[in-house]
Amino acid sequence: MQRNLFNRRNLVVGGTALLLAGCQMIPKTGPGGPPPEVGPAPEPSATELPTDETRHRIAILVPLTGRNGPVGQSIANAANMAILDTSAENLRITTYDTSQGAGAAATKAVADGNKLILGPMLAENVPAVESVARRAGVPLISFSNNTTVARSDVFVMGHIPEQSIERSVAFARSRGANNFAALLPTGDYGDRAQSALSDALRNYGGLLKRTERYDRGSTAVIGAANRLREAGGYDTVLIADGVQLATQGATALKEGGAAPRILGTELWSGESALTRTAALRGALFSAVSNQRFQRFRDSYQSRFGDAPYRISTLGYDAVLLTLRVARDWRFGRPFPTSQLVARDGFLGLDGAFRFGTNGVIERAMEVREVKAGDVTVVDPAPARFAD
Repeated sequence: MQRNLFNRRNLVVGGTALLLAGCQMIPKTGPGGPPPEVGPAPEPSATELPTDETRHRIAILVPLTGRNGPVGQSIANAANMAILDTSAENLRITTYDTSQGAGAAATKAVADGNKLILGPMLAENVPAVESVARRAGVPLISFSNNTTVARSDVFVMGHIPEQSIERSVAFARSRGANNFAALLPTGDYGDRAQSALSDALRNYGGLLKRTERYDRGSTAVIGAANRLREAGGYDTVLIADGVQLATQGATALKEGGAAPRILGTELWSGESALTRTAALRGALFSAVSNQRFQRFRDSYQSRFGDAPYRISTLGYDAVLLTLRVARDWRFGRPFPTSQLVARDGFLGLDGAFRFGTNGVIERAMEVREVKAGDVTVVDPAPARFAD
């Protein structure tokens, strides 16, 4: 896999060499106005791009204001980190604010000559961006984790909940789990979790004995857990929710001495509260590796003064991926979308990943176990894809 990533120069992030090529950042556009210039040379304008003959133009579409503004800004900052951590000169990346309309941001990005769009962040914004970009032959690499928006020219790069559940079920089966139950919130996330659990049991064996759904809230999850405990007949329970409600559900499940193995999801990653709850000790969940994240977080905080959102690594890895593909991308030609579906994949801060022809990312995930005061890796993420 590393032959895909190591070429000109290498950057060590978290102790692992990652692909470096180069680019230059220009300021974001949007109602908030341009930020201070960052990069080796100032640009003449935040709204007028200079003529390029030796740089590919790449757009980042994220919200920079409003409720999701801090998350979008964190992704943009991480992308700019990847830019500033390189020294090559073959990319020009511009950030566009989707807060005032994703379609308008995409229209501006296409008019400016960008040949690839990194974003948008939200699945609900993908159709508006896609309708503009497809007419111009510009593919998207979305930061969403909603696989329903994926297409042959729309790639979904987020951390997919279904893949976390499948990985955990496969590992639990290898440890003797046979009969499964589930506590699932109402809504889209719960629906996706239920489908993922059914698919995983179909692929790896095991029986789904019972499912309880609940409206998100303390009273509802405890009630659902009580019903599940009284029904019995299972040895493993998937709780597809964040740590707070999962803690309450697990505590109710284990009342009276019951001891089912608890499975969580990628929502548990980075949550220190996991280790303070006796009911979650021994619980398993799967997520992308944090091996390189600590070094990235330290570097981000040094640069920007705040800790990054965990999702911000998507911005960094999207730029690294673009740089890898740009090695074989001729200037003035469309982005070579076919290179995104290389079977041996790519390597980023979040570990190995690859895209299927359906546009959905596949990530190498590790399995973690919750212990008193600690969360340990019990099955590391594969370093590369075997098939």
